[in-house]
Amino acid sequence: MIRLVALLIVLALPAKAEEVVLGLSKDAVAITATFDGSDILLFGAVKRESPIDLASDLEVIITIAGPTVPVTVRRKERRLGIWVNTDVVEIDAAPSFYAVATTAPLREILTDVEDLRYKISIPRAIRSVGAPMGVTDSENFTTALIRIRAGNDLYQVREGMVDLEESTLFSAAFRLPANLTEGDYNAQIYLTRNGIVVDEYETVIPVKKVGLERWLFNLAHEKPLIYGLMSLAIAIAAGWGASAIFTALRR
Repeated sequence: MIRLVALLIVLALPAKAEEVVLGLSKDAVAITATFDGSDILLFGAVKRESPIDLASDLEVIITIAGPTVPVTVRRKERRLGIWVNTDVVEIDAAPSFYAVATTAPLREILTDVEDLRYKISIPRAIRSVGAPMGVTDSENFTTALIRIRAGNDLYQVREGMVDLEESTLFSAAFRLPANLTEGDYNAQIYLTRNGIVVDEYETVIPVKKVGLERWLFNLAHEKPLIYGLMSLAIAIAAGWGASAIFTALRR
């Protein structure tokens, strides 16, 4: 009886005026020994139950977020001629990779309230609850993390890079760098009007090591002794081989 009542309530709810229908150029990303990054194209359409609302422009925001983990950020200062760690802040959760692409500047198509609710911008996607008592500028540590990861292409902001045709068809290309962390990457699409999110859609892109990379990863974590001995043997063989070649060249 309870299930029947719940079903009737759901059926009685009005259908969304606009919904996302999504496609991916790749369903998964494979990290191999020669992996140097990957390009992914996200494309889709806006499904409507009624004619297009011409009163306000429809905008699209697409984000891709890698696995979220804690991060330790240290501040270094030069003292007596050497660099030393002074303050340390533990950021509770930060995506290992994060990219956001939009049809227009983010501030123009998303209000601060909606950004706080959905955590779309890069600073909002990072969670830092607190800092040690002696640190009064903890926000600078988050800014430094964003700057460092942006320099390594791990954090990307691509404003205006989502193509939207006739408020219906959209697409965006993303470049995933070679230094990806293995795991599930969440791709989310947001439709906004007047800065308000009217619909969202989420899908997962698995990023996994395969082939030799997977075998070495499993060996290092499941049988570290064998992995260490094998690494030592390879190092000895490489050293002996280099020495033999150098001796032969001298003759």
